Amino acid sequence: MIKLAASVFFAVTTTLTLFFSFPSPPKSFYHSLFLSASISDNASVAHHLYTLTRRPHVAGTPANAEAASYVLSTLTSYNVRSHIASYDVLLTYPISRSLTLTRQPPEPAVKFILRQEIYDGDPYADVAHEVFPTFHGYAKSGTATGPVVYANYGRVEDYETLKEMGVNVTGTVVLAKYGQIYRGDIVHNAYEAGAIGAIIYTDRKDYGGGGGGVRWFPDDRWMPPSGVQVGSVYTGTGDPATPGWPSTKGSERLSYEEIEREGDVPLIPSLPVSGADGETIMGSLGGQLAKDDWQGSKDAPPYRVGPGPGILNLTYSGNQTIETIENVIGVIEGAEEPDRYVLLGNHRDAWTFGAVDPNSGTAALLEVAQRLGKLLKKGWRPRRTIIFCNWDAEEYGLVGSTEWVEENRALLASKAVAYLNVDCAVSGAGFHAASTPQLDQLLRQAAQQVQDPDNSSQTIYESWAGQSKSSPMVDRLGGGGSDYAAFVQHVGVPAADLFFGGGYPVYHSMYDDFVWMEKYGDPMFHRHLAVASIWGLIALRLADEEFLPFDYLSYASELQESAKDLEDELSDKGLNLIPLFKAIEDFRGAATKINIDVEVGLNR
Repeated sequence: MIKLAASVFFAVTTTLTLFFSFPSPPKSFYHSLFLSASISDNASVAHHLYTLTRRPHVAGTPANAEAASYVLSTLTSYNVRSHIASYDVLLTYPISRSLTLTRQPPEPAVKFILRQEIYDGDPYADVAHEVFPTFHGYAKSGTATGPVVYANYGRVEDYETLKEMGVNVTGTVVLAKYGQIYRGDIVHNAYEAGAIGAIIYTDRKDYGGGGGGVRWFPDDRWMPPSGVQVGSVYTGTGDPATPGWPSTKGSERLSYEEIEREGDVPLIPSLPVSGADGETIMGSLGGQLAKDDWQGSKDAPPYRVGPGPGILNLTYSGNQTIETIENVIGVIEGAEEPDRYVLLGNHRDAWTFGAVDPNSGTAALLEVAQRLGKLLKKGWRPRRTIIFCNWDAEEYGLVGSTEWVEENRALLASKAVAYLNVDCAVSGAGFHAASTPQLDQLLRQAAQQVQDPDNSSQTIYESWAGQSKSSPMVDRLGGGGSDYAAFVQHVGVPAADLFFGGGYPVYHSMYDDFVWMEKYGDPMFHRHLAVASIWGLIALRLADEEFLPFDYLSYASELQESAKDLEDELSDKGLNLIPLFKAIEDFRGAATKINIDVEVGLNR
């Protein structure tokens, strides 16, 4: 018995000695492991994207609910505790639409088919019938009949040009091109100019490779002639029926008449059409020649502004319906500061298949979760809580993210560290980032640690900076471009937005599918891995470092520049801005002191 007790004592003391002799690796070890090729998986990313984009999945549809279930089960399989946060929101779907062009005799009238064409060998032909008819989300139902006026990109300055040319827009149907401003603003500007309807098309010059002998998808990356960019024309954010409060069950809702009075939904009908249909309408116009920079591709006939003689009859009927949307939320709880949150977000819903927008980002989000799940198995725990957010109904107007922020406003305002957004993760080469200023330096530092997926001899930082000797430019988050909006504008949470590529020609069309991504966006899915690497590394540093890696000197510089711009703008108003500049200098001094204190703390 004594011998057995001695053996047990020896075993226990040996185990304790070994345990205390080998402390847990530092957080930096896990950060390096997160970036290692041993736990990254481009085949897994490709599989996620293929699965998510097998069917069109518009918000509120069964197909999008299936996609939510896939994200939920995948996160759970990576040891990320996950749940669904659902909301009942106002969405609109098309019931019927028609567009007829009456031309001068002897030219016959044209009744447009308004359909995107399946191509030979299209692997999605069996589900093409699930693609919604081309429409604008939250478009006004109604009929508009009138002569056509060409308004270039539909900007305010374009209507000023028409006015200078003596062109009266009142009572007309405007024809405008996609490419410079948000489609909701195109429709709003047309209404403000007196138009009774709006048609928006994808011109070959902008989306078709410039015309001429250029090939289009699937033979090249460009939008086919029948391709149509669909999308929302709502200029607000969140559920328009519950402005400022969450769309939970039983919540108070505005009527549609009240929504229209709010001013964020259109008051004239509109339709998106293809480049081919847009050119047909353009060919019916007379009047003055449009300016040189309003003209089309090199082989297009001259563009004229009208009005008429072509007359359009536009009819659109849509329904307003309350549908359930599903945000998928996954949580890795922090070990030391569990009530501080680092959030990573991407939306899931798409107008069609959504390979670029948004599911390249969803696939990257799942890649980050998979890697962090592997770190968990190796003993890592974040200092602060990491939350994965897969939003629904972003395409209609950032609805899912806004409703969640509205429901959790107080919690996020006091406990959120930062929100890191990736929408269209990959549409081509070239890294881009935008953020609130205190994250600038962290973005640059993370980019220095990740290899450029298109040039193995340099980092993302080096390719981002290009030939410049200075640091690469971090853009600012503007307007309501993606799901960071509610975090920044409603609760003041620091945020960033990351992506490779930029604008891409098949945007919001049925050709934004896995085939396009595999052929033109990211054939080896290395850019997806790079986005996941830099996204996850930023999250890890925010979640793990004892002192948050914010640099408010960047904020001070940004405030200084903005104050100078304001001073120039108000130079003739006799206003004294000295107190503002003094406050900014005080802010700079405080930021400098914080940086010094953090440096001392890190070296103690």
